[in-house]
Amino acid sequence: MATDDADKAFKGCDCAVLLGAFPRKQGMERKDLMEKNIGIFKGMGEAVERNASANIKVLVVGNPANTNALIMSHFAPKVPKKNFTAMTRLDHHRALGQIALKAGVSVKQVQNVIIWGNHSSTQYPDVNHGTVAGKPVRQVINNDSYLNEEFIETIQKRGAAIINARKASSALSAARAAVRHMRSWFVGTAPGEFVSMGVLSDGNPYGVQPNMMYSFPCKCQNGEWSVVPSLAIDSFSEKKMKITEDELAEERDLAFSLLK
Repeated sequence: MATDDADKAFKGCDCAVLLGAFPRKQGMERKDLMEKNIGIFKGMGEAVERNASANIKVLVVGNPANTNALIMSHFAPKVPKKNFTAMTRLDHHRALGQIALKAGVSVKQVQNVIIWGNHSSTQYPDVNHGTVAGKPVRQVINNDSYLNEEFIETIQKRGAAIINARKASSALSAARAAVRHMRSWFVGTAPGEFVSMGVLSDGNPYGVQPNMMYSFPCKCQNGEWSVVPSLAIDSFSEKKMKITEDELAEERDLAFSLLK
């Protein structure tokens, strides 16, 4: 059913993928962009509250995805906040792909690279727990300089690079990432696999402040996600994770100040 009525769209809905958001236009300040999107996702949250299943699963793709998901969850209090997520699976796939290219293997042989934080240019693609055909990424690539610099920057700026090359966004790879995100969430992740999901940071095991949608390594089982605990975090990773956390906190605070 095609409709422009949010109440009709969310009626009895069990699953929602929020693809669109207001795009940044030339001359727009960040605050202006945030204000536009707050209005959109406040409305979406209210429509969910009025119409949707109380156990609806929501994926927000439209940017700024993490903060849009947080705002939407705020206006649908009947739905558990853990049921709202933001998509960092596209970044996750890009990271797997770049490692596969560098290692000269199929992307299916690369696993457990992590995207921490925001779906933005501050995100931290982390290979420290990743593997290539079961061996540690760092051992296979054997180039820490590349992995700590060029690789990170490539993933952080990949979206912009694709737009520059195609004069359009990465529509098909984003669609595939959305499908894979929801499939993992509903059906479960493979044994030993973890995937990147922007989820509520409350009670996380990595010291990230609460009340934000932060991308963590997650496992999924029985329709529920959980953050993978007890991964060793070195000082380099800590600094990178904090940069993206600070950006998310700034976005969140700006969003809620505009709501007031």
